[in-house]
Amino acid sequence: MNIVSKIKNKTFTTAAGAALHYLEKDPETNIPRVMELMDRFTPEGWYEGQRSAFRTAIDEKNNWYQLILRFYELDPGVRKAFFNNFVVNASLKGSALQDETKEKEDCNVPWAILLDPTSACNLHCTGCWAAEYGHKQSLDLETIDRIVREGKALGTYMYIYTGGEPLVRKKDLITLCERHPDCEFLSFTNGTLIDEAFCQDMLRVRNFVPAISLEGFEKANDSRRGEGVYEKVRTAMRLLKEHHLPFGISTCYTSANFEDISSEEFYDMIIEAGALFIWFFHYMPVGNGAVSELLPNPGQREEMYRRIRHFRETKPIFGMDFQNDGEFVGGCIAGGRNYLHINAAGDVEPCVFIHYSNANIHDTSLLDALKSPIFMAYHDEQPFNENMLRPCPMLENPEKLRVMVKQTGAKSTDLQSPEAVDHLCDKCGPYADNWRETAQTLWEESQREKQKSL
Repeated sequence: MNIVSKIKNKTFTTAAGAALHYLEKDPETNIPRVMELMDRFTPEGWYEGQRSAFRTAIDEKNNWYQLILRFYELDPGVRKAFFNNFVVNASLKGSALQDETKEKEDCNVPWAILLDPTSACNLHCTGCWAAEYGHKQSLDLETIDRIVREGKALGTYMYIYTGGEPLVRKKDLITLCERHPDCEFLSFTNGTLIDEAFCQDMLRVRNFVPAISLEGFEKANDSRRGEGVYEKVRTAMRLLKEHHLPFGISTCYTSANFEDISSEEFYDMIIEAGALFIWFFHYMPVGNGAVSELLPNPGQREEMYRRIRHFRETKPIFGMDFQNDGEFVGGCIAGGRNYLHINAAGDVEPCVFIHYSNANIHDTSLLDALKSPIFMAYHDEQPFNENMLRPCPMLENPEKLRVMVKQTGAKSTDLQSPEAVDHLCDKCGPYADNWRETAQTLWEESQREKQKSL
């Protein structure tokens, strides 16, 4: 890490640590004063955007202020670990080391690594890309541990489990939390395996956060996930809230459920249940058995875009739209630019939705995988579209993925039914064509609003 980065990190970390200690004494009284402390420690211009957003929330006592207060309902030890691991290690110290590594190695370095501890799952949900993978693969404990160690050397302190159902491997996931107390671990989970004993483990290790899959209210959810799953999820959320543990919701919007999951009633329900964040994912037609009819039409996607942004300004929950928030992150974040995915067989993939690879983690280091042909193609081609509402090289720009896969010789990593890139991209072509006009209108509208605010 260069000297400027070290000074910057040390200065801001000191300020952030002092602010956290100050807030712990009496958060509601001290929150309005905390920016004075931060400004005293932090030179003018450093992290100004983040500091400005906090000032606005504090001055207006808006929904973001209410979200800050909700964090003080969490277990104090868990809250402190989250602050140190997510804010300081992953977002400050880690980002500086990532930038240095990117420059030195001339490749992408991810802020987060997604990996599948197992392909096994106790459910079989309609339209789940993981369902295409089969149920016989897993990454052993020592392999995952090596991935985390190599990741930290590059500056990556955020690890996200996908699957399969990661909680099939509860014991190993807790062991990894114990081995790496400086990292934050988040897991997408169907929630049905969260019980009292696991809540106690989470309280003990302090650095594990579930993101529970929920597809709407009971009818919409169980039509995709199976009868009785909704009630099991409600039970899991109740347990987590009672133990003052952080969790969020992960939901995939489709042509069938977008009304449910973007409604005010749904937001209010998950907030009342204790969720602190919600990640929205666009349905992807991945796999030979994908149901293309579940793809939202342009009007439905536009409605999701508008509703999520509205509730982001009015509800005390952090909402992220994986497909429509490209303007905030510079387009596609895959290919190691901000994240990558390692499946249960060890294949290192550019994206959790794009199953093509030249490298397997059992045969190569993490850094060498980031320099493999398909990853370097991402590195060289991003962003894939100047319109950040068309960020994806598969869904909105399928011609880009088709060329990259063929030119790099990347192979399908689908463990059950390999899908040719032409088959996948042909499914996405009509969707991309239909979305183009709406995306352009929304993008121009967004840019006009941005100019007004300057």
